[in-house]
Amino acid sequence: MTLITAKWTLDDYHRMIDAGILADRHVELLNGEIVEMAPEGMPHAHLSSEAADYVRELLGKRVKVREGKPITIPNHSEPEPDIAVVQPLGDIYLEHHPYPEKIFWLIEFANSSLEKDLEVKTKLYAGANIAEYWIVNLKNRELLVFRSPSKGEYQSQTTLIQGEIAALAFADVLFSVNRLLAR
Repeated sequence: MTLITAKWTLDDYHRMIDAGILADRHVELLNGEIVEMAPEGMPHAHLSSEAADYVRELLGKRVKVREGKPITIPNHSEPEPDIAVVQPLGDIYLEHHPYPEKIFWLIEFANSSLEKDLEVKTKLYAGANIAEYWIVNLKNRELLVFRSPSKGEYQSQTTLIQGEIAALAFADVLFSVNRLLAR
């Protein structure tokens, strides 16, 4: 017997949120499925918060840094990346979450969520043509950098454990990999 799961649309998901059905659940919508999010451990919470502050420090008002807030992408998905670096469009975000074309890059901090971030979210973000996606792998203390989305896959993947990196959208600003990894 094959089980067929029901897929949820963004409208369905938003109606559930508005009705309070998901109020006590930490979930996100991925490919039409409501997925539980793992609780953040102390290193995850601390390092993602420090990284968001670091991005703000270096980029200032050139960007809006959203921490753990939804973005809306095709395929009935509304993930909540640890950090979304988006265009600073002010009150437009009262009407909708950032769309892919307004996203400079995304950063996830992964320990227990590493498999989901590598296998599911990488394809999801590449499929939405988000130019750049970074995963801070807390298990191995390394930065995985994904770039050049094409046909639902990132064509470039780099692993860094030290040095500096510039985000594609801000080639004039260098980020310390050591600082992101708390080395």
